[in-house]
Amino acid sequence: MGDSMAQGFKNGGIYRTDLSFPALIARSMGDSVQFDQPSFSAQAGIPINIEVLIRGLSEKYGDTITLKNSVPAAREMYRTLSRIKSYWDGHLKSLRVDHPFPYHNQAIWGFSISDSMLINDHYSRKHILNTRPRYSVFNVLPDNAMYTTARLVLNPSFSAEAENNTMLNNVQKIQEDGGIENLIVCIGHNNIVGAVTKLRIIFSEPDDLHNYYADRKCTVFRPEHFKEELYRLYSKIAVMNVKHVFVPTIPYVTIPPAIRGVNKNGMSSNGGYFDYYARFWIWDEDFDPVKHPHLTKDDAILLDQIVDQYNEIIRRLATEFDFCVVPVARYVKAAARRRHPSHQIEPYPTNFIHALKRNPKTNYLVDEKGHPRISTDYLRLDESTGKLDRGGIFSLDGLHPSTIGYGLIANMYRMSMEKRGVKFEHPFDWDFVIENETLVTDPPPLMHDLRKLLRFLAMTGQERLTFFGKNILEILLETFSSRPEIN
Repeated sequence: MGDSMAQGFKNGGIYRTDLSFPALIARSMGDSVQFDQPSFSAQAGIPINIEVLIRGLSEKYGDTITLKNSVPAAREMYRTLSRIKSYWDGHLKSLRVDHPFPYHNQAIWGFSISDSMLINDHYSRKHILNTRPRYSVFNVLPDNAMYTTARLVLNPSFSAEAENNTMLNNVQKIQEDGGIENLIVCIGHNNIVGAVTKLRIIFSEPDDLHNYYADRKCTVFRPEHFKEELYRLYSKIAVMNVKHVFVPTIPYVTIPPAIRGVNKNGMSSNGGYFDYYARFWIWDEDFDPVKHPHLTKDDAILLDQIVDQYNEIIRRLATEFDFCVVPVARYVKAAARRRHPSHQIEPYPTNFIHALKRNPKTNYLVDEKGHPRISTDYLRLDESTGKLDRGGIFSLDGLHPSTIGYGLIANMYRMSMEKRGVKFEHPFDWDFVIENETLVTDPPPLMHDLRKLLRFLAMTGQERLTFFGKNILEILLETFSSRPEIN
């Protein structure tokens, strides 16, 4: 149970749930292990799949966006997004799926701690009905996409019997039907990630506690509020008598490339922090602190300090309830090359490096010293070879892991699970992970000229007024804010 991290969200949407890290863990547990999860493969996922969108554009318009083809390419993108929106808004066919028993993966992107105990199908359906649809060029993503996703996870059959079941209720139902041996509770990221997606720090107030997503006004939960919410959730899980419960530490929200660190002098980070943190589609030399929304170095330090407090709370409560802590934050920090260039902790397992070398499409990513040439940078290709130059851990939305990133997370959980005595029949399948990491094995040609591509996706000026009205990338990031209104 949890949020987008446990559901397998990447490239702007939930699509291949079989590549989520819980699914990858279940894959190595044994051939008889059943792990049911919802499918969101229709229309390449919800709310958007940037990789599929870029590949479609590449097929028609080649490997670069030029002044000549930008207008027809924008029209093509708008038609594609309109079709996706119509499907997930339920205008093309019913979204109902005949699946009466709860899925084993109960994760829903966008959920914070309290959402797992509050939001159900009944509330989601009412929210969708009562929220005025926006049919215009100014909104090209599905309306209420998170709530549509919630309905399809919590009550895919849209039955009256299950319409009031929250995520926690469904986990309880699975526990009562034979028991749960291993429960992953991966949640808490969305209690602070809004500061990054909105580039605003708005602290929680008492009214935000145990309140619905749409009614909260904050982007950052104060540590004491985070503790209160988490204690409430952990207490409810503890009485279920699940054999093993695994909870992760939360990585610094300043590490994912959804925000790009920029220094005044153009130099690299000194001491792990930059002077400013702006959108990833704005290049260093173009950034203007007067013109562009941003966070400051002091903001970034504050957010990291809050995450440190969150993680201390997670560890203390896990000890109190005898849950197992998975040190995800430590490994993500070790992989942050641009931020910590001298950091020598090795975050990559040996079997992963061997699998990179075995695959002819990725063997160039291991250097002569045996170190993988991947990082937490935004994915970028070498202009001369068209192969990966940097990145590889985060997907194209700049916030969520790539398939390789999810593989690394799954491996962390597996190590923690083995320490708790959980048995695995098969080695972790790194070859499968790398084979399905198409951003690395087969990068979209339009990624070759990243600067032009990102400018196209973040249209400004006349193109934006003509086709979209709002920056697609910015709308996508703001979808994950605890303060959901888009000004």
